[in-house]
Amino acid sequence: MNPASVPHSPLRAAPVPLPEQPLAKWLLIAVAVLFSAVFLLLPLVNVFYQAFSSGWALYWKALSEPDTGSAIRLTLLVAGISVPLNAAFGLAASWAIAKFDFRGKTLLLTLLDLPFSISPVVAGLLFVLLFGAGGLMAPWLEAHHLKIIFAIPGMVLATIFVTFPYVARELIPVMQTQGREQEEAALTLGAGGWRTFWHVTLPSIKWGLFYGIVLCNARAMGEFGAVFVVSGHIAGQTDTLPLRVEKLYYEFDPAAPFAVATLLALLAVATVVLKAFLEWKSRRET
Repeated sequence: MNPASVPHSPLRAAPVPLPEQPLAKWLLIAVAVLFSAVFLLLPLVNVFYQAFSSGWALYWKALSEPDTGSAIRLTLLVAGISVPLNAAFGLAASWAIAKFDFRGKTLLLTLLDLPFSISPVVAGLLFVLLFGAGGLMAPWLEAHHLKIIFAIPGMVLATIFVTFPYVARELIPVMQTQGREQEEAALTLGAGGWRTFWHVTLPSIKWGLFYGIVLCNARAMGEFGAVFVVSGHIAGQTDTLPLRVEKLYYEFDPAAPFAVATLLALLAVATVVLKAFLEWKSRRET
């Protein structure tokens, strides 16, 4: 048989390198760097410049105001409640979706993406219509002397909703890539479900879990729209850091809103740095 007549197997075909185009490569790099500098780096630098333009004394005065301190504590409280709850749910949901087959799996995946498709303001309005005065749950809440809207519980619910998908969406592809073989082997060898989770599943997904928690926390602390609707915007009581920045800005204080905004900017920088570190650790272990 003539070797030339044998069909060439695509599995054995040598990869064809793309032709080198230095001009196109450097043009794309320049566009990406310019876009990042103008729309990402420049606003970040401007926040710090405006914050310190009036001097260190006014900067520390803005951060040491009682209402600012209350906003910081409330932001940490809301994030401290919503992030662990979303981490627990995201872990359970991703484990169920990646490791098991069941009816309604597609529906669950669709519901996970729902907060991405709904405006945060609309989400906050939905909570007001449900738990606010005249809402569906208003009679029951009044009978039990419970207050959801214009209070911390409503802010926590709104934050949970907008940060709902982050942990699950980070873990699902990781778990699907790993498959079920390790867990099945552990169960075959006599390990229980809880022991299999702690010693087999969790170590293999830990960096993805940390990454999802970092993104979830950054989103929780920076949320504005949904929290604005359900909080009532009460200074010293229901103002988080983003709401505090907005209020100071409309008070025409030249430095105070930017001073408070530097805390959120530092959170963004820390998130990016931690994200890069977690990706590096994950690649190194892989």
